[in-house]
Amino acid sequence: ILFFPPSLFFSSDAICNFVICNDSSLRSQPIIFNPDFFVEKLRHEKPEVFTELVVSNITRLIDLPGTELAQLMGEEDPKLPGGNGIASGFLRSLMSLKRKEKGVVFGSPLTEEGIAQVSQLIEYLHKHLRAEGLFRVPGNSIRQQILKDALNSGTDIDLDSGEFHSNDVATLLKMFLGELPEPLLTHKHFHAHLKIADLTLFDEKGNKTSTPDKERQIEALQLLFLILPAPNRSLLKLLLDLLYQTAKKQDKNKMSAHNLALMFAPHILWPRNVTANDLQENITKLNNGVTFMIKHSQKLFKAPAYIRECARLHYLGSRAHASKDDLDLLTSPSSKELQPLKSQKRSRLDSCHQEETQQRTEEALKELFRHVHNMPDSAKKKKLIRQFNKHPTALTPGSDVRTPPVQRRTRSRSFSGLIKRKVLGTPLIMETKTRDVTPERASKENIHLLQKCGSPAHASPAKTKFLEGRKEDSCRRVRARLLSKESASL
Repeated sequence: ILFFPPSLFFSSDAICNFVICNDSSLRSQPIIFNPDFFVEKLRHEKPEVFTELVVSNITRLIDLPGTELAQLMGEEDPKLPGGNGIASGFLRSLMSLKRKEKGVVFGSPLTEEGIAQVSQLIEYLHKHLRAEGLFRVPGNSIRQQILKDALNSGTDIDLDSGEFHSNDVATLLKMFLGELPEPLLTHKHFHAHLKIADLTLFDEKGNKTSTPDKERQIEALQLLFLILPAPNRSLLKLLLDLLYQTAKKQDKNKMSAHNLALMFAPHILWPRNVTANDLQENITKLNNGVTFMIKHSQKLFKAPAYIRECARLHYLGSRAHASKDDLDLLTSPSSKELQPLKSQKRSRLDSCHQEETQQRTEEALKELFRHVHNMPDSAKKKKLIRQFNKHPTALTPGSDVRTPPVQRRTRSRSFSGLIKRKVLGTPLIMETKTRDVTPERASKENIHLLQKCGSPAHASPAKTKFLEGRKEDSCRRVRARLLSKESASL
């Protein structure tokens, strides 16, 4: 049984986080299969192929000029907005000075170790979502510094001891995001987020309206999040889920999705070392974009169906639905065994398809034969039955429908032939048939006829007497018929 731990859906190495479960206490648990397994596998093993696949679909949804596309692909340094005024330059310098003091967690590039430390803050805040003004009301600066030093040193922290307040933890989480060298959504993606915010619906005449196109925005964000660095994507998922749950309790904490977006947009989306004056009219777009992410966070970390299918076909090369065979394939020791497994699976599918086709054909033939059998007696019915008799294998052995017996009469081609048959009798006919028919050419009907009539040499005395009587009657009938014809001609 394959058991996938809960961390599978949050870890950047999701494709490697499955183990063989030998614990009998866990065998009764339902098997969890990650629908994005092949997506994660393709991103991990072939990042260039994966990025090209995702970016080609992003450009289908939003218009990215050559420069912005090159920035998204990482081929050029991102060109970000920035002011030239003295005030804005002073603020940028001040913010950069704050980030020079780097610690193990705060101020350092995002790592899995840093995420593990910060996840303690997120887990604690999930238990205190009802605190009014959460993320807006600042905490105590002294307690925050103590907590910050503890996180940087990597020591264990008991947040449930009551030493720290929820506002202390919430403010420290924002501080951590604000001191990252670049925003959580990265500088490369900045222009793409502005374009996603401009996606609106079209009217019947094809003109753009002011109504946001939510479906296309969700699809574009799903694709954009797929090409985020793995640590950024993991932390973003944890953060947006926390903000989503916080907004659901806005009747208690007074923090709606829009209020939360105002608190976090400068930390996760705004470029570093910029001010509100640098962004000017884009501030509203950015804030609305973060609001949209919070409201739809439960849909944004699922790969679109066509990306899943492309990734699955890249490895399986088949359009069959994912099944236990796919799970067995994933646990194969090496990629050399992939081809035999694929051929075996394809042969099984072909054989099943052939059996189903043959079964449907036999059922159709049975139904056709029943229809012919129920037809009123006519020459057409007899003709159809003879055609069925020529192909006895058309019906299955277990068919309940039986072919009605068809009486076959020997038809003479001349009147003299009829006289010979009547005068000479059946034995001559039987001898002729027996001499001409070989075992290979003998049909079932001829064999049945021979068995029924038998040979005159082995006939019993009673049967011989009966045959002689039939000969005399035949001769009398022939004479009478000849005389009647002669009289008619006269």
